[in-house]
Amino acid sequence: MKSEIDFFKIEHQNIIPKPGCILISEPFSRDAYFKRSIVLLTLNDVEGSVGFILNKPVDVPFHDLFGEDIDFEASVSLGGPVSVDRIDYLHTLGSKIPDSKHVVDNIYWGGNFEAIISLIKASVIRKEQIRFFLGYSGWSKDQLNSEIKNDYWLVSKADTHTIMLNDRNYWKNTLQRMGKKYSVWLNLPEDPQFN
Repeated sequence: MKSEIDFFKIEHQNIIPKPGCILISEPFSRDAYFKRSIVLLTLNDVEGSVGFILNKPVDVPFHDLFGEDIDFEASVSLGGPVSVDRIDYLHTLGSKIPDSKHVVDNIYWGGNFEAIISLIKASVIRKEQIRFFLGYSGWSKDQLNSEIKNDYWLVSKADTHTIMLNDRNYWKNTLQRMGKKYSVWLNLPEDPQFN
């Protein structure tokens, strides 16, 4: 019996990539940064796109990043290959952090860093309310759309509850929620030559 299902062809769900959407990488990506990754889009306009990889945590103490003698167990992840010496952050603090950009629901990007440090020192911020990223993921004008058309990314709506979690299994857990077709990807080897 011949199967009519192509498990490697992405069935795009007509979700327009916009801030708050996630990009789910296809299973055989050879890109060191994006291999089996989930990227939250924070900006997508005529000039290009910006996002942060949600499932590439790194083991870096908070005080090593900022030179601040603060005991705070923040989540730090590799955000992408662009400007890896730059630190960005997602948070759920909204107007408590001046100059923050609203992304989706109660998720905000950036804002006044001194305000964040002050709130951390005052023990107002809990670790579940903020995530830090080394570098970011960036695409030039039309580059992301081209990658989506070439089945490099599956675009989906974000589960805002899990955006703030430091979850190494985010790719796997997200695919399980995407249904049977994409759950097959979970059993594929990272390199098809080893199948």
